[in-house]
Amino acid sequence: MKAVFCTQYGPPEVLKIQTTEKPEPKNDEVLIKIKATAVNSGDVRIRGLAVEGFMKVIMRLVLGFRRPRHPILGAVLSGVVEKVGAEVKDWAPGHEVYAMTGMKFGAYAEYIVLKENAVMAHKPKNATFEQSAAILFGGHTAIYFLQKAKINENGDKKVLIYGASGAVGTSAIQIAKYYKADITAVCSEKGVDLVKSLGANETIDYTKENFVANNKKYDVIFDAVGKLKKKDCAGSLTKNGRFVTVGGLDVAKQKKEQLFFLKDLYESNQLFAAIDSIYDFDEMVDAHRYVDSGRKKGNVVIRMPAS
Repeated sequence: MKAVFCTQYGPPEVLKIQTTEKPEPKNDEVLIKIKATAVNSGDVRIRGLAVEGFMKVIMRLVLGFRRPRHPILGAVLSGVVEKVGAEVKDWAPGHEVYAMTGMKFGAYAEYIVLKENAVMAHKPKNATFEQSAAILFGGHTAIYFLQKAKINENGDKKVLIYGASGAVGTSAIQIAKYYKADITAVCSEKGVDLVKSLGANETIDYTKENFVANNKKYDVIFDAVGKLKKKDCAGSLTKNGRFVTVGGLDVAKQKKEQLFFLKDLYESNQLFAAIDSIYDFDEMVDAHRYVDSGRKKGNVVIRMPAS
């Protein structure tokens, strides 16, 4: 099978398409023919070792010193179960699924094997494979941090989402809307129409206005791009307000329940897959280069080869 290998840490050009052995499922595993994956901020950060100072050392210790020890990157996927192990009970060939692979990665490939109890679920019935792959990364991250901020307690909160037009931000708007929040979306002018279409009540163009100067208070401030510090916006929080960010040491935990939640939202038309662009598998370097540029709005999806 073909797979994209991260041959070393560096720019997008370190990604190389290579041929490798097609995996065979063990007794408790399923073999999935991958139909779509996505390139998100986590992927490009790992590929480029894009962290500051001592965190580079920590990342090398965790991921691998010279290159990722799991060199086939990609942490989200959608596809079709092709084969199951002898002890697998919940899955059968033909099932259409979507899944997250965590730090084991492996989604930049034509096939992958996952444990039967992996973070995997039937994909939304009304979603394409591309749409299913698109909602995973931003969706699970938004769920984790918004629930950490107690958005599901005492509804009608005022929520500010910083970086609202990205993969995480677009999901956060829709999930906050599900919890009946009043949403202020902070993004550039190019993202305003998108965030309004997803349910933002108010928008702030960060290139023209600093939200901390507007004297408004929010019950939740969610930094969906990791560029804020709590001390810089503490004055914009209500007395019991909460600040959460993707930029800290807390990593969004992946749970199967999040996939069930996203599936329910999508099938009830309360979640939309915000897709910026779709690249073919052999355009992976171009896709990474585009995400590196910081210009994307929503998700960048990779369509796998048809055969």
